[in-house]
Amino acid sequence: MDFELSEEQRAVEKMVRDWAAREVAPKIHDLDREHRFERSFLKGMADLQLLGICIPEEYGGAGMDYVSLGLASEELEYVDTHLRVIMSVHVGLNCMSLWCWGTEAQKKKYLVPQAKGEKIATYGLTEPNAGSDAVGIQTTAVKKGDRYVLNGEKIWISLADVADHFLVIAWTDQEKKKNRDHSGLSAFIVERTFKGFSSYTMKEKWGILAGNTGGFSLQDVEVPAENRVGAEGEGFKVAMFALENGRYTVASGATGLIRACLDASVTYAKSRKTFGVSIGEHQLVKEMIAEMVSDYDAARLLWLRAGWLKNEGRRNTRETSLAKWHATESAFEAAHLAIQVFGSYGYSGEYGIERYFRNARAPIIYEGTTQIHKMMQAEHALGLRALNGRGGDVSPLCSWAPALSPVHARG
Repeated sequence: MDFELSEEQRAVEKMVRDWAAREVAPKIHDLDREHRFERSFLKGMADLQLLGICIPEEYGGAGMDYVSLGLASEELEYVDTHLRVIMSVHVGLNCMSLWCWGTEAQKKKYLVPQAKGEKIATYGLTEPNAGSDAVGIQTTAVKKGDRYVLNGEKIWISLADVADHFLVIAWTDQEKKKNRDHSGLSAFIVERTFKGFSSYTMKEKWGILAGNTGGFSLQDVEVPAENRVGAEGEGFKVAMFALENGRYTVASGATGLIRACLDASVTYAKSRKTFGVSIGEHQLVKEMIAEMVSDYDAARLLWLRAGWLKNEGRRNTRETSLAKWHATESAFEAAHLAIQVFGSYGYSGEYGIERYFRNARAPIIYEGTTQIHKMMQAEHALGLRALNGRGGDVSPLCSWAPALSPVHARG
């Protein structure tokens, strides 16, 4: 086992860290308070090739590996969660799905401009009455000649009011929809400019306030048949594949939030004095900092293992699930502890610690709630669900990660 990062990986880590500290950190307090999404950050990320970081150069990307994607996600969330969210939905959920499931024509038309950052993309699965229960969605896609007519509503969509392209999951087989048979789902590329498409921004949410979150409506939206991603009936596979890559960025990103809480707490514990000594000399403050140290190292090792498996082209469903579960729960706990270290100042928001706390809550829910990941891990341990190896799943929650360089196959 070699835990050393390559020179290229270290360069990515430093590049993203420096950019985020220089361009985002000075503005993030006000952006968060104003609930304002700063579009110039997208250009900055595009200039750094982050919006196509692990997409091959032939499709407009930087051609880097999955560990580099994880490092970028960790550094972005260290400054603010909304930056990592961009990576999750644009790269993890959309671009990587098109790379691995899209036709050559789809890659040239959609993936290339997305990887270059000329177009922004996101993902549409969740609906008002369907989240973890993916087959509970109601959106339909009815084939009419050389087109599909889509109707439905998606909600809790990151970049809903920003993205140009949407990877949308819908039912193409209405009988299978009645029977909740996931093989009746299909995936489609929808453009914002398609007639009948409309989106909105959610005004009331608790965290990730500098990010754009909303929903979109599909009212008789005509989508060309060539915009279907994968074959009819493969939409669930595409959706689960996308979610696994999203989970990987969530895991690595949440690790950055743990580190942000740790660094802030250490700095404050050295400078703040009570009872004649710095609070870092008090035993119970040391204990809180020690918890953050332990959780950070464990979270980082878990996502690095998942990233290594992805680089090798090996199944990583269990490992990515575990990394996401541990990192998001640990980030929330780290933010809780950091507020305690800062005391009233942590609660007041003067130091930004309360922003960490608010931002840390949502990732525990999206890309599979903690309860979903606990179920997956337990069922694997009990032999009820196979999540390792290159195949053999007894459930439809399967996916496949292409090696870099990839040999394209579908799982």
